[in-house]
Amino acid sequence: MASSPITSFVFSVLFIVLPSTIPIQTQANKPHVINFRSPNLYPEGIAYDPSAQHFIVGAQRHRTIYSVSDAGVVDLLVSDTDLPENVTFLGLAVDTVNNRFLAAVQAMEPVPPFSALAAYDLRTRRRLFLTPLPSADGDASRQIATGVAADFKGNAYVTNAATNFIWKVNSEGDASIFSRSPLFSAYPVDPESPFSFCGLNGIAYVSKGYLLVVQSNTGKLFKVDAEDGTAREVLLPENLPLADGIAMRRNGDIVVNSPNKMWFLKSQDNWSEGVVYDKTELEVDRFPTSVAVAAEDRVYVIYGHFLEGTAGNSEREMFSIAEVRSEKESKEETVWIYVLVGLGLAYFMVWRFQMRQLVGNMNKKTN
Repeated sequence: MASSPITSFVFSVLFIVLPSTIPIQTQANKPHVINFRSPNLYPEGIAYDPSAQHFIVGAQRHRTIYSVSDAGVVDLLVSDTDLPENVTFLGLAVDTVNNRFLAAVQAMEPVPPFSALAAYDLRTRRRLFLTPLPSADGDASRQIATGVAADFKGNAYVTNAATNFIWKVNSEGDASIFSRSPLFSAYPVDPESPFSFCGLNGIAYVSKGYLLVVQSNTGKLFKVDAEDGTAREVLLPENLPLADGIAMRRNGDIVVNSPNKMWFLKSQDNWSEGVVYDKTELEVDRFPTSVAVAAEDRVYVIYGHFLEGTAGNSEREMFSIAEVRSEKESKEETVWIYVLVGLGLAYFMVWRFQMRQLVGNMNKKTN
């Protein structure tokens, strides 16, 4: 006796979906933490290289960039002695389309001003270009190159936290000021608040042709057209105070971190509006500064003790890269496990009933 179309469909769903779902729930039992040793690294930026399956972190004041494996093995990727002494690598981005990684290079006080974008080949680790980032006309103040993102055409976008604009660096390494939207300076900032000097910060490129940019001192999220640089505020139910890093997930959701919180956000209208669907507390004393999305869409922050490093009067060897999870997502995964198990039991009961009918029919024919 053949199974009915309904029971066959249920069995197919279980066979395909259940094996792929159970490992996710197994991983959800304990977040992944990578502890690694690198004396006085004090990293600020983090990126994930999916081809090599490792993280990339940059040093504070050492002109070096490292890879960190899932097991905490640290390897030197770049030691760029052509850079000025004591510069810091802030924002990092992996450009898989063009097989390179990008680094915002910044001199912090009291080192003489220097802001640049460096590009390195992912395979050979050779530097492709080092581009100084220009100041606005007549502006002699110190610039702060922070966040980095890349589009599919080889263009890179770098945020300036000091004067609230975005640079664009093309694939040949030519730099220009790309977006100086008045909106970036339209919101009041309390000069007495922590990090009031820090404006535009984390940046992410969306494949539909725009950038999402967070602003630390206002907690705003902006959507910036990648062609003409026009910007508008993404309407959110709340601000994101001290927002620092931002990363895009495969389903179009984003994650934003501050020193004490991770926000999980989604949008149904290409980021004209968005909602915060979950928040997770972070360890502020370890001062997380950047977020990256790794394999299986898992979210990680770098605990680099960056503020401790800027003080310049301490030493540290151990740092961490820690997975951060949404409690609501974990609960939804658990519910789906129960649903699938329930469907499995239902299929078993239907199959058992059909087999009983089959045996009964065969007995009747035999008698």
